[in-house]
Formats: sequence, C-alpha cells, structure tokens
Amino acid sequence: MEENNSLINKINKRVVITGVGLVTPVGNNVNDSWASLCAGKSGITEITRFDTEASITKIAGEVKNFNAEDFLPKKEAKRTPPFISYSIAAAKMALEDSFLKINPENNNIGVITGCGLGGLELLEANHKILLNKGPTRISPFFIPLMIGNMAPGMISIHLGAKGPNSSIATACAAGTHAIGESYSLIKNGVVNAMITGGVESVITPLGVGGFNAMKALSTRNDSPEKASRPFDKDRDGFVIGEGAGILIIESLEHALERGAKIYAEICGFGMSGDAYHLSAPSPDGDGAARCMNACINDADIKPEQIDYINAHGTSTKLNDLYETKAIKTVFGEYANSIHISSTKSMTGHLLGGAGGVETVITALTIKHGIIPPTINYENPDEECDLNYVPNNSLTKQVNYAMSNSFGFGGTNASILLKKYIE
Repeated sequence: MEENNSLINKINKRVVITGVGLVTPVGNNVNDSWASLCAGKSGITEITRFDTEASITKIAGEVKNFNAEDFLPKKEAKRTPPFISYSIAAAKMALEDSFLKINPENNNIGVITGCGLGGLELLEANHKILLNKGPTRISPFFIPLMIGNMAPGMISIHLGAKGPNSSIATACAAGTHAIGESYSLIKNGVVNAMITGGVESVITPLGVGGFNAMKALSTRNDSPEKASRPFDKDRDGFVIGEGAGILIIESLEHALERGAKIYAEICGFGMSGDAYHLSAPSPDGDGAARCMNACINDADIKPEQIDYINAHGTSTKLNDLYETKAIKTVFGEYANSIHISSTKSMTGHLLGGAGGVETVITALTIKHGIIPPTINYENPDEECDLNYVPNNSLTKQVNYAMSNSFGFGGTNASILLKKYIE
C-alpha cells in the first residue's frame, strides 16, 4: 500500500515557475521587456540586418543593442549565431533569477527548448561560400551551429545541466510544446527541475523572402510601429520578430525546500492537431478549441475560472478570426468576460520563440496583476469582437491565465498558469 501511495504522489507533482529570462525586441532583459510591454511600446522597426531594397517587407522586431560577449567568451561569441546567443543569455538570466544552483550534486536538471528554423543565416552564408569558393571552404561550425537542438545543447554545456536534453521543432507552437514537455517530466517525477522555453532568429533575406512568398507578412513599411495589429480590421499580416524566453520550472516540493520565490504555478497543458492544411488554421478554430479544452481538462478547472488569455494573435486575417471563434466555442457567453491580449502587437511574432516569451509574459501578468495591452487596435473587426485589452494595459488580479501557440502544419499548444498561494 505504501508503494502504491508513493507512486500516486510521484506522478502528480505540482510544478511552479521560479525563474525567468527574456531577450526580446522590446528589451534585453525581463525588467526592460516587461516595462515596455506594460507601457504599450512597440519594438517593430525598419530592418537593419540586411539590405531590404529588393524585399517586399522591410520591417521586423529585431533585438537591439544585444552584446553576446556579455554572456559568452569573446571568441565563442563571434562565431555563435543569434538564436543560440539569445537562448544562452535568457537561460543564464533565468537561472540567476531563480537562485537555483547546478553543481555535481544537483546536475540532473534538464533542458528542452523550442525553435522553428534554427540558424538560417548560417545556411545562407555557407551557401554563398559553396557557390563562390567551393565546398572545401564551408565552415566546420556550419552544421553544428545551425541545427535547432544546439540551443538546449549549448545551454546544457554552459550551465552544466545533465538531465533530459531535447529540442522541439513544431513551428510557432515549439516554445509552448517545450514548456509542456518539461512540465510533464517534472509532474511525473522524472526530474526536479527543467530549463525550458523558446528561441528564434531568422530575420534574414531568405526568412523574410520565404514568408513574403506566402503573403504572410505585413507590408506596412511606412509605419513599422503600427504594422502588428492583432484583431484589428486593417491587419495585413504578421511582423517577424526574434528573441528568447526561458523559464526555470521545478516541482513545488523542490522549490519550497530551497526557499525559492514563485512566479506562478503551471497547472495545465494541451495539444491538438488540425489535420486540415499546410499553413492555414482549421475553419472556425476547431483545432485551437480542442487544444484549449484539453488544457483546461488537464488542469481540472472550469473554463469560467480563467481570467486572461495571452492569445496567439498573429495579426493575420485567418489566425485572429479563427482564434476568436475558438475562444467563443470553448467559453461560450463567458468569452465576453475574459481579458485577451496579443503581445505580438509589440514584439512581433517570434515563431518558435513565441511560446517561451509569452509564457514568461503570462507568468509576469499573474505575478504583478497587470495585463499588457493589444496595441494598434484602432479599427474594430466586427468578427473579432472580444475584449482584447486595447491599447492600454490593465491593472487586474489574475488567478488563472492561458497562453496559446498555433503553428504551421496544424500543430497547437496551450499552457495554463495559476496564481500561487502559499
């Protein structure tokens, strides 16, 4: 009987967030990013990474004034692509914030991160070398530093985390899937703590050109700060962003034993597949609705307990419409009472990094009792008619909050956080 009780306790561990780190278009750390978001400040500017003369879209959410040498040795910093540098920086910030110690006696701490495309700029650069100088001149660092799993790999190497190590590449849902998988490992007693989140950096000619070919990006080049406008009637596509959001998550028991501060508790995770289309979401948001329902069921709460949703809210015609319909399907009449916002209106869409950044933002929303706004909501869409916290942040206690991430291929993820009360 004791063994059975022990097993039951083991596979139902509570999971909490004890540290956060951010590198975003609106700030290179948590404090700056959070202050910008609460103030409704846009991080969208003209692209500086490459000559955009031939590009249809000339704007993006670039990370600004980031110095990789603050987090990596000088020689290593020079050769490390941004997506890895951002992930290491955010992970080091999160670990420092958590006061979690990784040492030989406590190194079974895992790392799982999400990334959609990896080191696209390395692919472009080495393809040019191949064409102009031949295959013998390709960098030996090309393959190792391009692959997406090098983000958790390098975090592990730099921090000494020897637990489960994995990278998830589920497009724009990758960061949330990574957090969900990490949550499950702790919940099931496999590890006590995980370093998790998402990262992306593909503001390159090929990246921007590829999304332009799909007609997915905003072309509001004359007004960058106004370009990302989720749920607004005049939205014309998403704005590509970059950065990283990393969290330290632990079992509640482990966190309490070491006296850790707690931002929020992770209480639910859901996934679904649309089985519909290469890039378009399923009509009426069926996949998104099933994903949110799975998340709510995992948390074993009622939909009416949720106060806030950090929406996927990409600023594309179909996503914003179908996510709105999905929310109405899940919540019914209560949908009109939920506060919803898309912080992509300020950061742009970080693709595989979005879920990591937005889960951090959702945890900060619960911790501080401030809901960041959806900026640029100026011309309401009659079909997107919920409360999107337009243009100004809102001070409000949030007890339960959900963050949504939906990706190409019809892959969906939702994570549910709740206020931790001692």
